[in-house]
Amino acid sequence: MTTNTDALTLSQLLSPSFPVGGFAYSHGLETAINEGAITCAATLEAWLSDLLQFGGAQSDAVLLNMAYGGDAAEVDEQARAFASSAERLKETDLQGAAFCETVQAVWDLDLGRLCYPVAVGQAAVVMKLDPELTTAMYLQAYIANLVAAALRLVPLGQVDGQKVQTALKPHCAAIARASIGATLDDLHNCAWASDIAAMRHETQYSRVFRS
Repeated sequence: MTTNTDALTLSQLLSPSFPVGGFAYSHGLETAINEGAITCAATLEAWLSDLLQFGGAQSDAVLLNMAYGGDAAEVDEQARAFASSAERLKETDLQGAAFCETVQAVWDLDLGRLCYPVAVGQAAVVMKLDPELTTAMYLQAYIANLVAAALRLVPLGQVDGQKVQTALKPHCAAIARASIGATLDDLHNCAWASDIAAMRHETQYSRVFRS
């Protein structure tokens, strides 16, 4: 049963103030904006919706739930192999390492070194947090971080950013429900424009973000 304490714990784990350095990563969004694929709130919402349904956000939800129901070390290997570019691997590896270090320092829980969605899933297992709520809040935090990046790069107003997040909230909830009990057979990604943007970001001349 989910409690208020569980929700507060997840809010802390997935808060922008939790020191994983999420503000430093754009998941290839910087290149997409630089190349004109995202120019306004509508195009940002469409891009993020594709990530939720077909891309990195969807696969992260699957990996998080695979870690919840299986061996975290094995899932971590699969997650790293699934990364479509050096930028994506760097993003998930460094954020995951920072997450694991902080969880150990604050809660004295040794998660090892896991990539980010796997680390969150393993923390949820150890802390006995509801997987559906964990996944939904993870996805919301994922979207919020990319919206924050877009606010600086497009630029967009803060109200537009909140409207985008509100529009995508039902998708986060639906994907969280659908990801319960996910296995390797559910892992897929066909958001190729996002993957190509992440690859192009590796050689972009001027860049603000690390991915």
